[in-house]
Amino acid sequence: MDRDAMDLAEAHYELVISVDARRSGEYDDIDKPRMRARIYRVVETAFTLAKIARDAVHMEDRGDGVLLSVSARVPVTRLLGLWMVELHESLRDENRALKVPLGLRIGMHVGPVRHDTHGISGRAVDLACRLADSAAARELLDTEDADLVLVTSGSLYEDVVRGGGKFIEPERYASARLPLKEGEVTAWLQLPGRPAPGGPAAAPTVASPRTPAPARPRTDGPGDDSGTSYSAQGDIYVNHDNTFQRSVHMGRKGGGDR
Repeated sequence: MDRDAMDLAEAHYELVISVDARRSGEYDDIDKPRMRARIYRVVETAFTLAKIARDAVHMEDRGDGVLLSVSARVPVTRLLGLWMVELHESLRDENRALKVPLGLRIGMHVGPVRHDTHGISGRAVDLACRLADSAAARELLDTEDADLVLVTSGSLYEDVVRGGGKFIEPERYASARLPLKEGEVTAWLQLPGRPAPGGPAAAPTVASPRTPAPARPRTDGPGDDSGTSYSAQGDIYVNHDNTFQRSVHMGRKGGGDR
């Protein structure tokens, strides 16, 4: 097997970034190319300002977004920190002249990635795309009237975000259980420049899927919700004692209209 064939067969650990545009289907045939041009301008400007060499980045077009993988020679902290800061600022600059602001959902995960002549593949790629496309990311972007939401995998948060760093503030992330195609996963969501979603300072605690918090039987007394679990649009699960902002719409899990 020659060296090129070996490189194609081997998987390399890389940071995978999925960038999706909000409500891309609502753009008509005239506006969609302009939207796509803005996405590329915002992403590439962020790479330039964060001093990330373009030869360290693989980029694929996804119609309503872009799929990226970044070589392990670039510290992941730079992508989660400085690159996200520059991406947000570039997006804000782009949106100042727009009546309908461009909204972006970013999914991130580190894992084995295989490159071939057509692009990249692997479970790490699938997960990053699922995170960006999750209902929780879509709803948070809309309910908070934000222009950017970042969703990281649980392992990326534990391995990198939790330790903090320059422009990385773990207290601004909130955890959530996301029901993805492959099953439920823990993810962490952030709205750059804002407090943690669902709370002014700290991310809410989620009930472990392996040891769910038991719910007490309902009583007839008004306002008695002790021990009850809740769900937000089926995506974010929290315990009774957690505090959420009013922008997160919640209903009793398994009861009533949602």
